[in-house]
Amino acid sequence: MELSKGTPDITREDLKSNIVVTARLENRDLGGAIRDIKNTLGQNLMLPPGYYLVYAGTWAQQQSSFRELLMILLAATVLVFSVLLFLFRDFRISLLVIFISTLGTAGCIWALYLTGIQLNVGSYTGIIMIVGIVAENAIFTINQFWANMKSSGGDVDASIRYAISLRIRPKLMTAIGAILALTPLAMGIGVGAQMQQPLAIAVIGGFVIALPLLLFVFPSLLRWIFIGRSFARIVHLNH
Repeated sequence: MELSKGTPDITREDLKSNIVVTARLENRDLGGAIRDIKNTLGQNLMLPPGYYLVYAGTWAQQQSSFRELLMILLAATVLVFSVLLFLFRDFRISLLVIFISTLGTAGCIWALYLTGIQLNVGSYTGIIMIVGIVAENAIFTINQFWANMKSSGGDVDASIRYAISLRIRPKLMTAIGAILALTPLAMGIGVGAQMQQPLAIAVIGGFVIALPLLLFVFPSLLRWIFIGRSFARIVHLNH
């Protein structure tokens, strides 16, 4: 057996010569590996003038997907807010629904942090789903609240109690059913389940936080808005 020198191969991109270095990760997340690579190369690699580093491949695709999903999340929030304004014709109520929906994403991030799973395309999709689910439940609650306000002559406390008591069973059934259905996927049980595991964990965390938000925080803020509005009307009439 004889060893011979290989044929030099010069690759170019946009008329610029380049050197491609590839690697596979094992037991490491992509974001953490790229961060360590950047720190190491930044401290130990001195490039001549005219040379520069480009991090491409899966890392570049992931960052591009993150930017697109962030734009989708912002667009979805704006569209939902526009629909709420058209439906309720009340800026404060619409802003309250968006606020509660945004708080629901904290449960997704909390669940991902506890399980040690990095934010990726699947978990981003779960966060977008939670925003829509929480907003939908809040809209149903407000509809029941408005209906009882008209029939009860404007009793805010009675209308809130009626709306929450009427919607508590559907909310619990939806949340518990979704959590139980997604638990095997979140545990990575089954062939290919690990690919969708971040999405399942994000959705479960969102549902866990969404329940107290919709049953306690949302009614309290709704009461504060309407009690404050009634007080302002009384002061205005007295003057």
